[in-house]
Amino acid sequence: MNGTQMELATLAATLLAATSASAADISANIVDAAGKPLREAVVYLVPAQPVPLAKPKHVVIDQVDKEFVPRVTVVQAGTAVDFPNHDNIRHQVYSFSPAKTFELKLYSGRPSAPVVFDKTGLAVLGCNIHDNMIACVLAVDTPWFTQTDAQGRARIADLPPGKYEMLAWHPGLPKPISQGPVELTGSIERSITLATGAMVGATTDEEHHEHHATGS
Repeated sequence: MNGTQMELATLAATLLAATSASAADISANIVDAAGKPLREAVVYLVPAQPVPLAKPKHVVIDQVDKEFVPRVTVVQAGTAVDFPNHDNIRHQVYSFSPAKTFELKLYSGRPSAPVVFDKTGLAVLGCNIHDNMIACVLAVDTPWFTQTDAQGRARIADLPPGKYEMLAWHPGLPKPISQGPVELTGSIERSITLATGAMVGATTDEEHHEHHATGS
């Protein structure tokens, strides 16, 4: 390696170290009112100052054994979501939520086009054929979000240092709850308690039954 190559390698290592040192991360432990860890909870950070959003990723919500998989999904607003049906019966996926209203007529296989969740907010999904099929899609206006594991733990890494509002949500809540401002300069940890109920949409929905279709 000649002198120029060594200088370039040193510069690259210095830049990498500086980038790593400047990144921040936040960890959260989320429990319910009884202190039980909450799985499937969502944590996200909205920057105090607007920033360019990342290009939304393509997301898949499958249908297997008359269930949506996954049951809970968080996406950046503008994300396209595919709804393939891998059951040997047809489904009719819909949402009447203000954040996203749509209906995919009875189908099997993969619909011809994905559904774009172009507005922020909570969309509750159902199937007009199978009442027990319920799922939630939360669209947020930030690329920094994650979901908790079975132990109620979540982590968002590689955040630009700065000021944010932290929000948390669980499918047993009608909307996200602000956890207040946070200023990130390194690594921090938060403990969050959410008073949850039954999954949103799990109770009888009059709109659902008005639009209910017959099928197998």
